[in-house]
Amino acid sequence: MPYVTLFQRSRKPQAAARQRLEIDMRGAVVYAIGDVHGCYKELRALEQKILLDSAPFEGRKLIIMLGDYVDRGPQSARVLDHLLAPPLQGFQRICLAGNHEVVMLNYLDGIISRESWLAIGGLQTLFSYGVDPERMADLYGSNEEVDRRIREIIPADHVSFMRALPVMVCSAKFVFVHAGIRPGIDLATQDEDDLLNIRSEFFEAAHLLDRYVVHGHTPVDTPKLEGRRLGIDTGAFQTGQLTALRIVNNRARLIFS
Repeated sequence: MPYVTLFQRSRKPQAAARQRLEIDMRGAVVYAIGDVHGCYKELRALEQKILLDSAPFEGRKLIIMLGDYVDRGPQSARVLDHLLAPPLQGFQRICLAGNHEVVMLNYLDGIISRESWLAIGGLQTLFSYGVDPERMADLYGSNEEVDRRIREIIPADHVSFMRALPVMVCSAKFVFVHAGIRPGIDLATQDEDDLLNIRSEFFEAAHLLDRYVVHGHTPVDTPKLEGRRLGIDTGAFQTGQLTALRIVNNRARLIFS
């Protein structure tokens, strides 16, 4: 991906800080896709619409996934398999981390309990791998043994994929991120937890941003520009509507699954 370079990482000491990428959007058509949450069919339908929409455009074509591929919806495992496969023909693809990937990894790494993950939709993810934790508890008894077997079942390539996800993409005029950014803080020093989880502080100062921020994380009925932020998470796991934003020559258009 010759026009993508590594952006300076946060100076805050932390283990395995996720990459921040910088891209040149000149001459490119970019499609940002909101939170998938296990909605494989909606993702495939949206991709076909993107493929048709992009046909008139020449030059570079890029899809940026805004994170949250797992939990809540029915086919998280299949979504990850799909994102590990090559992108649409003629496209490049960048997949960003969402807070749900981080929570899933925290469970797999033993940092949080299984109950903490299941409380935000992890049960549907386990079902997508053919795992029923209640049935496993009946078979194996102890929570420790159930957790050990679950961690063995999740494919290693899925875990590696989630660990390697960058946390932000930026260009001269746009920022793509899962949750948002903290206004007034340089992009290079944004806290990773903010990029994955921020809400109110970002929303309240959206008019002060110096770039347009395209994000997911907070579901909306209809995406609309507020200040210089545009949230495109339309709650696909509840509504059946997955949303993309096409940007070309600084002009934007919404596309729905």
